[in-house]
Amino acid sequence: MSTYKKAYIAGGCFWGMEDLFRTQNGIKDTEVGYLGGQNENPTYKNHPGHAEGIEITYDANETTFKHILDYFFRIHNPTTIDRQGNDLGSSYRSTIFFQNEEEKEDAKELIKIVNDSNKWDADVVTTLEPFTKFWAAEPEHQDYLVRKPDGYTCHFERFTDSFI
Repeated sequence: MSTYKKAYIAGGCFWGMEDLFRTQNGIKDTEVGYLGGQNENPTYKNHPGHAEGIEITYDANETTFKHILDYFFRIHNPTTIDRQGNDLGSSYRSTIFFQNEEEKEDAKELIKIVNDSNKWDADVVTTLEPFTKFWAAEPEHQDYLVRKPDGYTCHFERFTDSFI
């Protein structure tokens, strides 16, 4: 029986998040795409209401959903509404797309831990949205920073120490 699971998060431009997550312990695959929007078959030029997000495939024997969220809160600014770096709009919102009540509770717990840490200058505004469907982005967006190492990103490790 496989111990692989999937997690779905959004925290700004999907290129930078994918690039950082791909190297983390237990992460087996990443794919960028669109989540939580209003249209079927969204594209980069037409994804109303969708967040630019990533699908993370991980081995539950090597990492946990909580550890994924811990890293998520260290590589983007979860205190800005609809913004990461120069990117503005709901496509760049900070969101955890939970698949079940356990993930939702884990997300609430991590948000409280992050807020209580006072590492950020403001409270977390990351939204919790039920996962519905992940739409893979076009091929030119997959592994973008691997193919274009000098490409745009607003993601980096802001804190090296874990929240948990």
